[in-house]
Amino acid sequence: MKLYEELAKEIEGQIRRGVFRPGERVPSVRQTSQHRQISITTVLRAYLILESKGIIQSRPQSGYFVRLGANDAPPPVQELDVSKPIAVSAQVDVSRLVLSTLRSIGSDEAVPLGSPYPDPGLYPFQKINRYAHLIGRRKTQWGVTDELPPGNPDLIRQIARRYLENGIAVDPNEIVVTVGATEAINLCLQAVAKPGDTVAVESPTFYAMLHAIERMGMRAIEVATHPREGIDLGALAQILDKRKIAACMVMPNFQNPLGFQMPDEKKRELVKLLAKHDVPVIENDVYHELYFGDVHPSALKNYDRKGLVLHCGSFSKTLTSAYRIGWAMPGRYREQVEKLKFLNTLTTPSIPQLAIAEYLKQDGYEHHLRKLRKGLAQRAKLMTTMVTRFFPEGTRVSHPMGGYVLWVELPPGVDSMQLYKLALEHGITVGPGYMFSTTDGYSHCIRLNYSYAWSPEIESALVTVGKLAAASMRR
Repeated sequence: MKLYEELAKEIEGQIRRGVFRPGERVPSVRQTSQHRQISITTVLRAYLILESKGIIQSRPQSGYFVRLGANDAPPPVQELDVSKPIAVSAQVDVSRLVLSTLRSIGSDEAVPLGSPYPDPGLYPFQKINRYAHLIGRRKTQWGVTDELPPGNPDLIRQIARRYLENGIAVDPNEIVVTVGATEAINLCLQAVAKPGDTVAVESPTFYAMLHAIERMGMRAIEVATHPREGIDLGALAQILDKRKIAACMVMPNFQNPLGFQMPDEKKRELVKLLAKHDVPVIENDVYHELYFGDVHPSALKNYDRKGLVLHCGSFSKTLTSAYRIGWAMPGRYREQVEKLKFLNTLTTPSIPQLAIAEYLKQDGYEHHLRKLRKGLAQRAKLMTTMVTRFFPEGTRVSHPMGGYVLWVELPPGVDSMQLYKLALEHGITVGPGYMFSTTDGYSHCIRLNYSYAWSPEIESALVTVGKLAAASMRR
């Protein structure tokens, strides 16, 4: 039994024996850490176990308390507000900010709280690399025809099988392999819209979507978005009634940066609404395997009857980002996407495709994913607890249901770009909210990455960012 499990068992026993009674406060995290000479992380993990079992409950800024009864409702969560709709479309120009920010985030010396990439240590890169090495030795001659669209048949077959295992029947002939999901998104957008067109996106939205719109000279219109349920269908319907929208780009599952999972009924209604207006939707579903619940989430693709859903996926978030293998299932736009793939990049390298296909066949992908999901879910709770404890009063956080990023809304008066610069001076990175919108509507927000292994360094970095945020409020 691990140390935090032993601590949880001991405290649970004390509660069962009446040492702590319902409604009473249990010793604080810091107090327990000091008295027992164990790390704060160990105590937090123990308390999270007890909280998940309904034995104790967290009260923001107050500590942990014994619950009054097993049937009590959980304490109310301080929710993020629904984002405000953007009334007018805007030219997109966030790429320079994102590039400069990512360069600093990529520094080896910095604590990567702001990294957009998952911890490489979570993924079986060495196994996949060995397959690539063996494949390279086995086949000494390669031709361009081995790499032409739509992609390697073995990999396409494995992708289709994986969807089927998760309850989504797909046609393998629809799949086009790409260089990561970013290329898939760009190709799909290029297939359905042209320069000058307006594209509807969530607010806030993942900056790679904004990059695609910017690169092609299009305009973005941000739609109000619920922090737990996704894009506001009423707001989107009003926009569709009033203006010409060429396409919609969304992340229904574990959206970056909010982390929500759109309910199935809302997914169905979204597809129905867009079909009514004959508007295609590009579904960025790169995090679909990283769910924290018991059931694999559905996709917009499940509800598509007119071929208007252009579904994009990737192995970068589940296996390795080093090989950058993604794919598109573009519905009625499949031929156009394949043609654009050929015109834009001609091929996708064969060895990475074959290596991943071999891993999927041989090496227990599902076992790897179960371990990965469990670890990410635990780290999400740890970071949420740490932010609640050490960030200024009035801070709100998202409630990620999958993925590996946490959205933090700081009190008014905190500028995320200034906080980003201050944190960088302390060797810490954060993702400033400016990167996720065409406006400054999220200037007081940051995105944090919780995928990295918990350590005293990570703990200290979070405490430091919280102190910097509090100090910036007093200026």
